[in-house]
Amino acid sequence: MRPFATILALFALSAAAGGPARAEEFSRLRAVTRNFTHGRPQRPLPTPDGKAVLFLRSPARSPQLSLYQFDVASGETKELLTPATLVAGWGAGGEEQLSPEEKARRERMRVTGRGFTSFALSDDGATLLLPLGGRVFLVDRATLKAEALPDGAPILDPRLSPDGTKVAYVRDRDLYVYDRAARRERRLTTSAHALVTNGLAEFVAQEEMGRMEGFWWAPDGKALAFEEADARPVETLHLGDALHPERAPVATPYPRAGGANAKVRLGVIAVDKKAPKAAITWIGWDAARLPYLCSVRWDEGAPLTLVVMSRDQRDLELLVSDGKGTTRRLLAEHDDAWLNLDQSAPRWVGKTGKELLWSTERGGGWALELRGADGALVRALTAPADGYRAIVDVDAEARRLRFAGGPEPTEQHLYDVSLDGGGAPARLTDGAAVHAAVIGRDHRTAVVRTTTLDALARSAVFTLDGKGGPPRAVGELPQVAEAAPFPVRAELVRVGAPQYRAALVRPRTFAAGKRYPVVVDVYGGPHHLHVTRDLHRMLGRQWLADHGFIVVAIDGRGTPFRDRAWERHIRGDFARTLDDQVEALVELGRRYPELDLGCVGVYGWSFGGWLSALAALKRPDVFHVAVSGAPVVDWRDYDTFYTERYLGLPDKNGDGYKASSLLSFAGGLRRPLALIHGTSDDNVFFFHTLKLADALLRAGRPVEILALPGLTHMVPDPTISEALDRHLLERFTAVLKP
Repeated sequence: MRPFATILALFALSAAAGGPARAEEFSRLRAVTRNFTHGRPQRPLPTPDGKAVLFLRSPARSPQLSLYQFDVASGETKELLTPATLVAGWGAGGEEQLSPEEKARRERMRVTGRGFTSFALSDDGATLLLPLGGRVFLVDRATLKAEALPDGAPILDPRLSPDGTKVAYVRDRDLYVYDRAARRERRLTTSAHALVTNGLAEFVAQEEMGRMEGFWWAPDGKALAFEEADARPVETLHLGDALHPERAPVATPYPRAGGANAKVRLGVIAVDKKAPKAAITWIGWDAARLPYLCSVRWDEGAPLTLVVMSRDQRDLELLVSDGKGTTRRLLAEHDDAWLNLDQSAPRWVGKTGKELLWSTERGGGWALELRGADGALVRALTAPADGYRAIVDVDAEARRLRFAGGPEPTEQHLYDVSLDGGGAPARLTDGAAVHAAVIGRDHRTAVVRTTTLDALARSAVFTLDGKGGPPRAVGELPQVAEAAPFPVRAELVRVGAPQYRAALVRPRTFAAGKRYPVVVDVYGGPHHLHVTRDLHRMLGRQWLADHGFIVVAIDGRGTPFRDRAWERHIRGDFARTLDDQVEALVELGRRYPELDLGCVGVYGWSFGGWLSALAALKRPDVFHVAVSGAPVVDWRDYDTFYTERYLGLPDKNGDGYKASSLLSFAGGLRRPLALIHGTSDDNVFFFHTLKLADALLRAGRPVEILALPGLTHMVPDPTISEALDRHLLERFTAVLKP
């Protein structure tokens, strides 16, 4: 048995050993542990010398994160810093207060923790950067002596310069730099308007492109590239809190499909402390044709590099700039449907600027390529069949590349391949599992987070040999999380001619020969897999199944990590996702007679909320009750980048928008439909649910809404989370088990 498989076996044993909670207490336990993620290592980061791994961890039933250090040689772990000890000497303390901007940023990042929700380490490993409640602290890692950046307006997105001598960040819509030696803060930009930001990614970049950065350090630390985002052309929506009518609504620029986006441009500014006010060099490209700034990189030894895309997302260009205002195209991509983004590429290899890595779906599925400095293809490093997903590490000296991927969508593995070609990628991880890896700057120290159907997430430390050989197990980052309260009775299957992936979760008291009502846990849309080897997802389904249901999840066409044609099947009409859910469900019923398809419920959130509502409205012959959380009711009201990628512009695909709108089918409601929505949701606004309620009322149909006062698109409050579990169970029990 290889070392990695040995570690997995130990994971399963340790998970089974921890005193299970009673099943009837599960809902409360899942709520207070954030689905059993509290107490597990987060954001692991090997130090540059590979001698230690830093990570965040909270107590088992608290979101408050502290900083820990794992020693690779001894296997010992110690607590480095807690939020309380850090702020004790700085006149701060008490409950963490977040600015509206920081709350919005965390919402885009899906961050629900408190305390140290992020940290960074200087390139030499000597200095820690720790944001906390709008302030930023720099900590000497050897002595733990801290210095605080100047107090004032809350700081957003602080980042150390490559040499660790400066920190760049955003305050009040502008970019600042702090010189550590001089202990002086300097403002670099001046916002022209309250809706113009410098150094922050615009809404669609954060929410849909996967780009959270709004500025980038030059490799020598002497300049910054930054985004100026002008939201003045964007429609303004007003987000109010009905629970607190004394508070004024918040004006929020939100680019609805077909409407105006923020105007974005990229500038470069020097950070030389001797210059009283440095001039900005604006980087030019054909922004009229390619308005989306999708990604930016400024790697050592390489030019400033950017990826830009057309409004219809069918054309993309990779550009480089010498920092003097002009750009040069290295390559272009086109897709007749749409182009997906990979934020791990491009990536320059080494410090010479002679080679770069590029990923493409040109061949019918994702593949990784090595290209020259002129953009010309050198060689393909992976084939579409390898299932490439993201670059994890590039070891230029050893000429090795590590990436995440695999041909089976329900799993993920770490692979190694030579940059010089000559062999197929070698899989470094074993077992039927989902592995997510972080590899240090030494290219040898790796932390692999593993989930299976038998064990909750564990994070193990490994040493790589630099030659593509199997990793050597070093130890495990300790966790203090609650154990899984019970095993799951889950089965993953392939069904139907398209080979849909499906999960079935039966009651633990399942009796052969008995028929059970069915509940479909649905998402079904882009960017997300609902059927994976992840016990965290299965526990909630098991709890529901143990109340006398068989819970089913299905990934149909449109979901990621298959091939190009599979994902683009939904082009122009989201409602096709419902057809796949029905087809797969019917096939499951034929294969498994214990599924009573005469009693079927469905529930989901966000895209899944839309799909569950559509199921009740459009296919009452199949679905007999639905619970819909935060649904997009009319796609004309959702954001530009996401919606237009799949449906195009509203004025060019009116039929597709109509077919995908819940309002088109409101008059036909014949089944119970329960709607749930946070009143302060700034992603899928609460007015979506109100629009559907209005349409149902006018059609003489019943309306049931559970409003979540003050909550957003996420539900981090344990009490509310527990109440939602009860709400879900009550609705399905009343209809499917009267």
